[in-house]
Amino acid sequence: MTNKSDDTVGGRYHRLDLKADPSGEARNDPDETGQTGFIHSFETAGTLDGPGIRFVVFLTGCPLRCLYCHNPDTWHVRNGSPMPVDQVMSEIEKYADFLIKAGGGVTFSGGEPLVQIQFLANLLRRCKQRGLHTTVDTSGVLGERMTDAMLADTDLVLLDIKAFDPDIYRQVTGGKVASTQRFAKRLSTLAKPTWIRFVLVPQLTDDYEDIEHLADFVAALQSVERVEVLAFHKMGEHKWEALNLDYQLTESESPSEELIARVQDQFRQRNLTVF
Repeated sequence: MTNKSDDTVGGRYHRLDLKADPSGEARNDPDETGQTGFIHSFETAGTLDGPGIRFVVFLTGCPLRCLYCHNPDTWHVRNGSPMPVDQVMSEIEKYADFLIKAGGGVTFSGGEPLVQIQFLANLLRRCKQRGLHTTVDTSGVLGERMTDAMLADTDLVLLDIKAFDPDIYRQVTGGKVASTQRFAKRLSTLAKPTWIRFVLVPQLTDDYEDIEHLADFVAALQSVERVEVLAFHKMGEHKWEALNLDYQLTESESPSEELIARVQDQFRQRNLTVF
């Protein structure tokens, strides 16, 4: 358990100043060669993180501090367990043949997987050599760190765009949306298949005009296959309490069916495929 001091500037859980430290917790990358990284956990039968049945690898480390984060225990790189690439691949290998036959694959999530960038690069390369479909679930805030070679080894990007307006984005995440927007445009230029994810929080990310601007932005991208409007939930609140962190959304409710439908329709009006 952490102390309250860990939620202040300089503590391991405080919101990082991305302007002063654009790579965020990437400075804590444990191995510059990427042969060893830090893993939070695995999910062996994921169905929500890309097509088909997925083996999901959760890496630790994240430069953002999203108010609704359900895995604050992944924020710090060393919250995870050190693990060599070979060991991660050994875990994946147990399911590889099934994943391929079932039309699934491997998804790298977090935290923010681009924090441990070389480790991720090595895992993507090994998965592609094994013939596995690969997906990276990212906020895009560190997108500039993802090389074209890494993107070539990535079949699908799940891009979480928390808001479009810079002020709302900053309120929600503590970071800046511009880097995510640049990454989204780069994915479009490279024709990289992309699923956009948007978490809908009443009275936080539900502003009509902001979603209109976000929908226009997404519609202008050339490689977006679908938009997922994800309803806010408080399933991670107990983790904030266990870490002695101030959870600010205790009084927030999940969005109503009417609000979800309204937001979905805002995206559908741009001829986007929406879930």
